[in-house]
Amino acid sequence: MAWLNYHHLLYFWTVARTGSVTKACEELNLTQPAVSAQIRALERSLGEKLFTKRGRGLVLTEVGRVVFRYADEIFRIGRELQGTLASHEGGQPHRLVVGVADQVPKFIVYRLLESSFHGPNPFHLVLRDDKIDRLLADLALHEVDLVIADDAVGNQASVRAFNHLLGETGVAVYGAPALAAKYRDNFPRSLHGAPFIMPTSTSALSRSLTLWFDRHHVQPDVVAEIEDSAVVKVFGKGGIGLFASPIAIEKDVVEQFNVERLGLLEGVVERFYAISVERRITHPVVREITSAARERLFG
Repeated sequence: MAWLNYHHLLYFWTVARTGSVTKACEELNLTQPAVSAQIRALERSLGEKLFTKRGRGLVLTEVGRVVFRYADEIFRIGRELQGTLASHEGGQPHRLVVGVADQVPKFIVYRLLESSFHGPNPFHLVLRDDKIDRLLADLALHEVDLVIADDAVGNQASVRAFNHLLGETGVAVYGAPALAAKYRDNFPRSLHGAPFIMPTSTSALSRSLTLWFDRHHVQPDVVAEIEDSAVVKVFGKGGIGLFASPIAIEKDVVEQFNVERLGLLEGVVERFYAISVERRITHPVVREITSAARERLFG
């Protein structure tokens, strides 16, 4: 009986998943000739071509697409097995890997997770901060148990995932004391021409702010667009510009960054979601997180 070489299969799967031999080499920390040779060996053992050249790149053949689907499932089950054994080995606590989208305020993340550390289910937390598309890819591969995001995953996403609304909160404008004193009077009209730090356009909050400004005929002077919400607040603390933040974490933001509220942006709401591959959340710690969010943070 012929045995499948799973090392060869891994190299093939990585090339197919990343889209190029070069990217696969970076991920596997191998040279291009080594990876190419392993894929040729797999093709010889299967008696089929798995890739064909198209221009400068490679595309999967029909057989290659079939092999990729099987490889995807094989490695998903392998990771699931490792996770299951790791969480039970020697009575160790469950390992919970949480992905956090860049735009989610870190105080929100802390408030969502901190109460679970005192809950009945001990766990070992691994926190990953990244772009939402990469986190969703990791979620699909079961490398992440849960993703916390400021926007729901739409039907157009390539990943089949389920959105669990954690809650929503109003949004206010904050600034360093000198800026707050200068622009507080006649708020929100005072925002017209005021220096403002915007989240990048990929965030749900950026879209909401843009619509609100247009609706109220207010055009602030956008001095910076920053992806990481924590960096937005650091720049705000330094007096670079005003910024928007959820009122659910106002006490933390005001104390930590020494800023003041100018006013509430009526009608602007920020929502936060737990995104999983399960329609119903079964992980005990994740259930605690979602319950605590709805009862305490956003209640």
